[in-house]
Amino acid sequence: MAAEMAEQPERLANLLARREEIAKHVHEVVPPALAGTVLVARGSSDHAATYGAYVLEMATGRPVSLASPSVLTLYRHKTDYSGHLVIAISQSGQTPEIVEVLKQARAAGARTVAITNDAASPLAKTADLPVLLGAGEELAVPATKTVTAQFTAFAIIAQSLGEIGLSDDIAEALPRQVAEVLADPSPAAALAEWLADADRLVTLARGLLLGAAREAALKIAETTSMLTAGFSSADLRHGPIAIASRKPPFIAFAHPGPASPDVLGAVHELRARGASVRVVGPVEGSDMVWPAAAPEILAPVLAVVGGQQIALSLARLLGRDPDAPPGLSKVTPT
Repeated sequence: MAAEMAEQPERLANLLARREEIAKHVHEVVPPALAGTVLVARGSSDHAATYGAYVLEMATGRPVSLASPSVLTLYRHKTDYSGHLVIAISQSGQTPEIVEVLKQARAAGARTVAITNDAASPLAKTADLPVLLGAGEELAVPATKTVTAQFTAFAIIAQSLGEIGLSDDIAEALPRQVAEVLADPSPAAALAEWLADADRLVTLARGLLLGAAREAALKIAETTSMLTAGFSSADLRHGPIAIASRKPPFIAFAHPGPASPDVLGAVHELRARGASVRVVGPVEGSDMVWPAAAPEILAPVLAVVGGQQIALSLARLLGRDPDAPPGLSKVTPT
């Protein structure tokens, strides 16, 4: 896991170097009168899709939704995808349910894209356009370099469909910023010490960082077997904030931008209820930062790396093998 995390700056640089080529092919595939976009994913890929939903809706001005695969695979109901772009996300490209949904969507009129790491996978072969991550083989069960590549691929695709602020200088700075985060594991180690005696954890964010907060929760759950959950700071106020009375630790993800006041407001409310909360991101009172110069549109990539560092540090502190968590495998057959 540590070795694959360390590859991320180089892998992202290579992916970003192909952004013009990817954009050209996306333009060839997207429906001429785009009605909307549907994203299909599970697990870490679903967290990348959460981010993708934000940037694609910003870019296209059209609705973006996350698919309900069971509608097709279990309940056998048909959906008309005419005029829609359907993007399936799977690191291995082998998850049968994701492949089946993309196949049916294509047959029902969708133009289809697969974001995957394997050009020879069933998913890549099913799509009109495979967007290949080029992350190299990933051996650790917890996905790391493929996840940051997925987030970055969504930024590239979104920028090809509309303006989201992914200029050349911003794109070229991202690998260097990821390397800067990886170069200092000490904040993550301190957060791991804080979590060492906990048996549960809640992460929160809002907007562009929500997928990253949920991915951090998943990485910690996978590597440590801790019970975790990721919430929008807005959703937290609609009832779940009551769990603060049970005193679980909270990690809030924030980056300067429209969403940060709401997240930091939730931090204040949680602390007023007696909860122990740590903040990550380049904001006031943070316990772990990433480069503040990064635009909010790419901050989720840096937040995902930070979450990986916390998960790795905590697993090591607890004496667990982060590469092969018990009962988990690299490809989940659902």
